[in-house]
Amino acid sequence: MSRAAQNENHSAIPWTDILWLFFLIGLAVLQPRTEIHKQLVLAAIGAFQLLERHLIARLPQRGPAYAVIIKILLATILMQHTSPMAINSSYYPIYFLPVVTAAIYFGPWASLLWTGLTSAAYCSLIIPALTEYELTAEGLSELGIRVLFFFLAGILVNRFVTESKRQALRQQALSDTLAETNRRLAQAEADVRRTERVAALGQLSAGLAHEIRNPLGVIKGSAEMLQQKLRDPSPLASELAGNISSEVNRLSALVARFLDFARPQRLELRAQPIAPLVDRALKAAQDQYSEAKVAVERNYAAELPELALDERLCEQVFVNLALNAYEAMAPAGGTLRVSIAAAQHDGMRGVEVTVEDTGPGIPAEMREQIFNPFVTTKRTGVGLGLSIVSKIVDDHGGAIRVTSEPQHGACFRVFFPAEPRVAPVAAEGN
Repeated sequence: MSRAAQNENHSAIPWTDILWLFFLIGLAVLQPRTEIHKQLVLAAIGAFQLLERHLIARLPQRGPAYAVIIKILLATILMQHTSPMAINSSYYPIYFLPVVTAAIYFGPWASLLWTGLTSAAYCSLIIPALTEYELTAEGLSELGIRVLFFFLAGILVNRFVTESKRQALRQQALSDTLAETNRRLAQAEADVRRTERVAALGQLSAGLAHEIRNPLGVIKGSAEMLQQKLRDPSPLASELAGNISSEVNRLSALVARFLDFARPQRLELRAQPIAPLVDRALKAAQDQYSEAKVAVERNYAAELPELALDERLCEQVFVNLALNAYEAMAPAGGTLRVSIAAAQHDGMRGVEVTVEDTGPGIPAEMREQIFNPFVTTKRTGVGLGLSIVSKIVDDHGGAIRVTSEPQHGACFRVFFPAEPRVAPVAAEGN
């Protein structure tokens, strides 16, 4: 609820209370003015009306019924103290109070039931009068008219309240839909911005990688040639030449990763089940961390559809996610839960793979940037692993998202759309 609506709601309650005060004062100054019991009952009605919302808030299930019963009792007592013969009291419209209360808080049938109970309480006032007077046809007709008006008031108020509640529910549903649409729009805008950043950084990375690769080749060749030319190399010279060669190899591997990230992927799509790809990726990660104390839990749904996937690239996606999970849970170990199930995303049917670990999780300030290039939580990481994963998933028309709570691990959800047939091979770039 907006602040303006809250202010309006708070300001409406005092005005209602003031109207009730004037209404009860008006009844109090009318005859019988000196009847103390009448004044006390009116004060009780006013006090209860002011406290009714607190009763409903404290007892939302039983409070409405208590409110109607108390008002029926107060109305009956007021009738008995405003006329020598209670059934003839001019204050009989006070029974509209419990009738309207029931119409507000209950449905149509329950409202009719409470109206019937109110009418019975009113009609019961005629029993003492029958000991001295006879009920004529005219009196019975008058009594029936009053009771029918009770029911008419209950039906009209209940219909108005029901329609108001229905409109409120429609507005709430519309508000929820609008909020969800805004959330998806914000997510789409974030994805577009991330894609633009990836494209720009990809072009920069490709240029740098090509420019760096040639000098690295010259340096490595020169180091190897220098090591061969030295007839009696000293241990220091051998060590320095070895350092040059190993560091060049490391830089070459880094340049290769830059190129993998930058160049457009050639997708060799083939219809296939996704579970074997996930299993091979888990085995590769387990082989690399054979001594890790990690328990792998698999939960694969049956009868999953085949997907049009590039086998090599998709296996790389799950290898990277599994390796990240192993590294996050090292050295204490933990549990790696992997599930595969049918799912829908933005109206598309497909399959979702969930990779969840029990590591320390991802800091909140990093979750929005975790798929951006050169963003990493590792001391020795480059920050391209998840960027490459995101790029591969995007190239397949899928989606990836992450959820995480501090000290409760991270959960990556990878969605691939189901294709009725194998999609054409994507255009190859340089």
